[in-house]
Amino acid sequence: MTSKVYFLSWDMRNELYNFLKAAMIFNHVKARNLLAVKIHFGEDGNEGYIKPEYVLPVVKIAREKTAYPFLTDASTIYVGKRSDAYHHILTANKHGFTVEKCGCPIIIADGLRGNTEEEVEVNLKYFKTVAIAREIYNADNFIFMSHFKGHEITGFGGALKNIGMGCGSKAGKYAMHHLSKPTVSQKLCSGCRTCVKYCCQKALSLVSNKIVMDKEKCAGCGQCIVNCVFKVFKLKWNEDPPAVQEKMIEYASGVLKDKKSAYINFLNHISKYCDCFALAKNEPLMSDVGIVAGIDPVAVDQASYDLVNKAFGKNFFKEIFPEIDPTIQLKYAQELGLGSRDYELIKYIL
Repeated sequence: MTSKVYFLSWDMRNELYNFLKAAMIFNHVKARNLLAVKIHFGEDGNEGYIKPEYVLPVVKIAREKTAYPFLTDASTIYVGKRSDAYHHILTANKHGFTVEKCGCPIIIADGLRGNTEEEVEVNLKYFKTVAIAREIYNADNFIFMSHFKGHEITGFGGALKNIGMGCGSKAGKYAMHHLSKPTVSQKLCSGCRTCVKYCCQKALSLVSNKIVMDKEKCAGCGQCIVNCVFKVFKLKWNEDPPAVQEKMIEYASGVLKDKKSAYINFLNHISKYCDCFALAKNEPLMSDVGIVAGIDPVAVDQASYDLVNKAFGKNFFKEIFPEIDPTIQLKYAQELGLGSRDYELIKYIL
């Protein structure tokens, strides 16, 4: 089955409201729906997140349908400004996500400490049940606004990652990550302790000025890999990273169970790493492409993947992470019936 995917070039981004109306992707939004607009607010110091001015047209359309939209995300498992609801909301406000600028409130979906969740039965290869952030579970329907970029474990992050990984509670995020544990090359370690600072599970310690990892405590979140400039940490690219992608998709199936949604991917500030990292090296690596929208998350991500590669002139994601096959998530999502990789791209023209 071929899904319709709509495309707005980046130089026409000021037409976002008209583009979304023309795409007719809000048909699932009904009067008095508590509508979760799932977005990433950006880690403190990060610049790649979707900006608040692009949220306003989405909220405006939802309001026109007399729905009750709210912006939401769930807590992180790493140490940062989004690991609890209090600091998460402060960070979101700092980045401009306010009622005044976005037209709706923020509700952090998994509660004050990230442990407010609901178990959803899926009965799949890795999980019988998945732990979903409670206010995601309680929402009537969804709009997923996703920044499309690289990712150090899944190859790329788009709509599917925003659904699966983004909507899991802390326990759910641990369950998806826990097999992806890096190796440690002590001979490269400078003893600077930067990785210790960012390790959410206190799995790292310094012994004789060299880093030591407790594999039992490691959650596989990848913070040590990205924050170590000496390349002490590396993932073993065996069956584990593909398993993370498939686990993420099983969580996505739990999130979307009995719910309807629309998906909007932003193909701008396309960086190597995800928006969880506030690093100077997380700068965009290519020109901005545009905005992709539809009601099929697999088709929206496949189209985004293809558009980025076409604009880059070769496979961008293989260039930044040659060891990862990022299409595993697309294949498994299609296998589970979450959507189709076959799509018709419809370009918006004034």
